[in-house]
Amino acid sequence: MREPITHNQVTRDHSRAPDDGFQVLHEFIGPAKARLRPETWTYLMGAAETETTHLRNRLALDQIAFRPRILRNVETVDTSTTLFGHTLKLPVILAPIGSMQDLVDDGGIAPTRAAARFGAYHMLSSVSAPGLEAVARSVDYPKIFQLYVRGDSAWVDEQVQAAIDHGYVAVCLTVDLDHYGRRERDLANRTKPTARQAATSDHFQARFTWDDVWRIRNKFDVPLILKGLATPEDARIAVEYGINAIYISNHGGRQLDHGRGSMEVLSEISAEVGGRAQIIIDGGFMRGTDIVKAIALGAHAVGLGRLQGLAAAAAGEDGIVRMLDILHDEVTRTLGLLGINAFSKLSPSYVTRSQSLGRYGLDAAFPLLREGY
Repeated sequence: MREPITHNQVTRDHSRAPDDGFQVLHEFIGPAKARLRPETWTYLMGAAETETTHLRNRLALDQIAFRPRILRNVETVDTSTTLFGHTLKLPVILAPIGSMQDLVDDGGIAPTRAAARFGAYHMLSSVSAPGLEAVARSVDYPKIFQLYVRGDSAWVDEQVQAAIDHGYVAVCLTVDLDHYGRRERDLANRTKPTARQAATSDHFQARFTWDDVWRIRNKFDVPLILKGLATPEDARIAVEYGINAIYISNHGGRQLDHGRGSMEVLSEISAEVGGRAQIIIDGGFMRGTDIVKAIALGAHAVGLGRLQGLAAAAAGEDGIVRMLDILHDEVTRTLGLLGINAFSKLSPSYVTRSQSLGRYGLDAAFPLLREGY
């Protein structure tokens, strides 16, 4: 078996974008690494402790194979979907990145504007500069607000109300950060991302419980998302508490180590939810085929974290738009080759479990990096 590509193994040929622009997704990686400070690169690409959960995210995707059907009319393929009352060109959410300002100068504005230009959602992190209000003013387009609990119930209510007042179409509560993960790449570098440097109120997140969720659900008339679910037991409770969207996530493997890959739990959570809430998922998604696999197994949208960060670091807002364009092309071709012309035709019958090829991390998503392409 070949040795996996490490996060430091990016060839010199990819230190800048090719003259004809980005044509394939792995071309974002070299420019991103070249333009980021070393400690920011390790923040973006690293995970907790042994990084087992992070690697299992990708492994869970690679253990799913397609079952294509033939002789269908797929001349025209529709990749759109509707989420929270808004039609998206792709079922994609640019996931919240807390220190987005470390990756691109205008921080959370870049993915918000990119999402508007392409036709996706951006979920703004509450610890991403320049903040909720400035991002809301940057473009008149639907967006989602993600909240870390850094204050008491009155503070939380103030943040939720501010999001509603500034036109955010949904509010997301992240619930897998009760204790900050032991991210050994950052610890070894003796560095903190900017979003952590002023974090002095983690105890509020640790105290946050289902009672708080129930209070928020009953006080505010806004679609509510819970991000960080990993079991059908918690998904069932979330539905009972009136949550509009279950966001399956292990924080990209950056919190609890030795967890399951997100895609490994999707089917069982989807079965438990039974259509009573929308399902969003992230964790290792790097290709159009990954998106199609998730929708086939019950997700309504896919969150993009590291891939978004790589595109932003490589070329800012334009890079994110180009990344989404490439994903759109990949998804269109995948659906057509599966023999379907819309996500509404997709079902679990189009996928099956299969053996992984034994590639890990970047090597699994972008094997051509090793070949120097």
